[in-house]
Amino acid sequence: MHALTIASLTLLEAVRRRLAITVGILTLIIVALTSWGFYKLATLAGPSGHPLSRVELLGATSFFVIFIAYGFSVILAVGASLLAAPSIAGDIESGIAHAILPRPIRRSELLMGKWLGMSVLLVGFSAIVGAVELTIVAWITGYIPPHPAAAIAFLAAEAIVMLSLTLMCSTRFSAITAGAIALVLFGLAWISGFVGMIGTQFHNRSILNVTTAISLVLPTDGMWRSAVYNLEPAAVVAAARANVGDSVRNVGPFTEAEPPPPAFIIWTGCWTVAILVLAVWSFNRRDL
Repeated sequence: MHALTIASLTLLEAVRRRLAITVGILTLIIVALTSWGFYKLATLAGPSGHPLSRVELLGATSFFVIFIAYGFSVILAVGASLLAAPSIAGDIESGIAHAILPRPIRRSELLMGKWLGMSVLLVGFSAIVGAVELTIVAWITGYIPPHPAAAIAFLAAEAIVMLSLTLMCSTRFSAITAGAIALVLFGLAWISGFVGMIGTQFHNRSILNVTTAISLVLPTDGMWRSAVYNLEPAAVVAAARANVGDSVRNVGPFTEAEPPPPAFIIWTGCWTVAILVLAVWSFNRRDL
């Protein structure tokens, strides 16, 4: 019960500090700019001077949708870290935690309430922005990704993974340190995914083992690639499989040849739960 109260207070705090309004305005600007870009793409002339054919337009649109989704995933990851980094560490440093915790509120309730409130913010932001952006793309170009809802869900899951990791770090380190650790690991996971692509191309088992281990330690890149697969047209997936073989999973940072394995999705859920348990354990044993 206390966790739900903390979650609602976290949401109200975001509104009070005008975080939601500021992010909303900036998002509208980004959506407007990308909409203008897709409009120009729809009216672009090809090499022959004639408008792009239907196939050319849909192919170009699908690529730019994935490219924009990648930028959106980075914004979500960084935003999740910025939200979570000061959530516990900031309350400890400012003395707010000392005033709240002597009351009949458990540390686990405080932590889970904050996680729940921030998760609602991230999931709601992902759903609204993703739906608006894809609706505008469909209206301008006529292109609709194969599984838009699944793609948005995986992007939101990536943000939740980053939120959970940063929140756990926030129970032990200062806000700046917690955010820095999470973002460095996020970058490492992305680089690992790119290196894994190289290892796949050259069939290097050692590289694949290392990159697979890193993807299990921090599954953000796996969530991104799952989103990519759900945004790709079937023709792109078929071409990727034809070029690299059915046994190859990732063939580039913006192309995915195979759907996400159910085992990996289950692992990501278990990973998130384990990180939250570790965060509660760490917070309970920290001296205030």
